[in-house]
Amino acid sequence: MNQIDRLSTLLKQLAVKAKQIDKKNAAEKVHRLIENNNLFSPELFVSQSDRFSPYIEEVQCKVSKLTHLLNSGKVEFSTLSLQKIEQQVSAISNALHANAALHQAAKLSFDAHSKVKIKKSKAQNKYKDIAKKLVLTSQQLYQKLSEHHDFERRLMDMVAERESQRIKCKAKDSAKISAEVLALHQRLGRCRKAISQIERDIELAEKRG
Repeated sequence: MNQIDRLSTLLKQLAVKAKQIDKKNAAEKVHRLIENNNLFSPELFVSQSDRFSPYIEEVQCKVSKLTHLLNSGKVEFSTLSLQKIEQQVSAISNALHANAALHQAAKLSFDAHSKVKIKKSKAQNKYKDIAKKLVLTSQQLYQKLSEHHDFERRLMDMVAERESQRIKCKAKDSAKISAEVLALHQRLGRCRKAISQIERDIELAEKRG
């Protein structure tokens, strides 16, 4: 089996898994803490979605074009294209494996937030004046949101960089780098969870204002 056949087979397997995970994610309440955030950086994929299927479809289209390049004898272009495809497939595979961990972290955050919300509601009347003094202004929240978006972009760039290193490294180092990529995806999930929280805080602050 050549590389093109291997990639095509792997993408078919990932497509099945992605469809299942996308459906499962859509049914989970905690997914709203993650949804509307792109899974990968625009440097790695043209597609921008919180679902996996669009990214796989993008890579499948690239594999089809790569086959055409190889048949046309354009080896130089096909080699570059193959490297990018390998990087994208690896990123999708790692993200699919990290999906459960990301949603588990989101669930823990959601549960904790719900408990805090209930306690806050009970004490709202007693501490109303104090709370007003402690609540961040909309301007401060927007600044905080901007900082988290910058951090999100840096994490996505780090993921792409480590994926590129993994492809070039020796087999014995691949597992280590894959673990680092998974950890980065988990940090990315927590960052996006924080962004969702800040966006809700901004909405509440503007309603109060």
